[in-house]
Order: sequence, then structure tokens, then C-alpha cells
Amino acid sequence: MPTGVAMRDVREQLFHAAERVLLRDGPSALTSRAVTTEAGCAKGILHRHFADFDAFLAELVLDRIARLDHQSAALRDSAGTGTVADHLAGALTTLFESVAVAIISLVTSRDELRARLRENSPTGVPLLTEATAMIASYLAAERDRGRIAPDADIDALAPTLIGAGHLLFADREAGPPDAGALRKVVTTVIAEAVRDARP
Repeated sequence: MPTGVAMRDVREQLFHAAERVLLRDGPSALTSRAVTTEAGCAKGILHRHFADFDAFLAELVLDRIARLDHQSAALRDSAGTGTVADHLAGALTTLFESVAVAIISLVTSRDELRARLRENSPTGVPLLTEATAMIASYLAAERDRGRIAPDADIDALAPTLIGAGHLLFADREAGPPDAGALRKVVTTVIAEAVRDARP
């Protein structure tokens, strides 16, 4: 990008560029030069807006965590409609077909990034922790409507669903899992808890 030409929404452009690099080439290819090259701007642009590259990555992860709020609200609002299994399978697909799997790999591979994120998320793996809370909130809403058993262990079900979903989507080379395979895992995990006639 020529000097003197303003970039609009610089942060978002850099975040989107980083996501494209992550999805295409994986966490090991994500460097400040790769991001700015992908965004079509000078390397200095990134350092003008962020203290360093790990600060940029931390903001990227936190931005993607914040985006879960909308998905979480929509999932909770769906409680009492359709089937529990369909809602859960849809939520896991939406979560893990996005850049989330690559971001989780990024977080686990960079010590400095994890240290920075610990300031906001002191326990668990950032993004997975918030996704687990999203699933738990939905299951609680379904329990309130009588579609999940009152004694169901939501604190065990939610991380089990997130962990199983992550494993199914984690192989970037193979592509996303078959929808039937995901639904089978979901129905197996919730089989003892669901009270919906159509699990």
C-alpha cells in the first residue's frame, strides 16, 4: 500500500488477514510480515496499532471470543424449539467450521500469547472455555424448559460436547466431519440427559 493512503478499519483488516493466513497455512505461518502482506499494507501499520505481534494476536483472540456472545444468545433463544441435538450440532458446526480450530492451535502453540490471554481468562483454553460456557448456558435453558433432565450434569456435558466437537473438526487437512457423524456424537453424549421426544 502506498505511503499516505489511509486504511479504513485497520484492526479488522489485519484481523481478517490473520484469519486467512491461519486457515490457509496454519499457525506456524502466522507472522507479522505474513499478516501485513496478506492485508496489502506496510509492516509498520501493524506495529502502529499494536505494541507487538503477541499483543496483536491477543487482541485477535479476544475479538473472536467476543463474537461468541452473539452465537451464545442465538443458541439460548432457540431453547424450546426444534431438537436439542440439532441445536447442539449446529452450534458446534458454526463454532468449529470458523477460524476457531486454527485459533485454538495458535493459542496452544505460543507461550507468550497464552500468558497475555491469562490476564482475561485465568483458567482453561481461551475460546474453548467461552464455547463451553455457551453450550452450558444453552443446556441450562433447555433444562429450565424440561427438555433436559433436572439432574443432568451440565458441567460435565458441556465440555464433553466441546471436546468431542473439537476432535472431529481438528484435522484441517481432512475437512469438516460428516454431519451425520457429528450428530451421532452429540446424541450419544446427551442420550441420558435429553427429555426431548426427538433427540
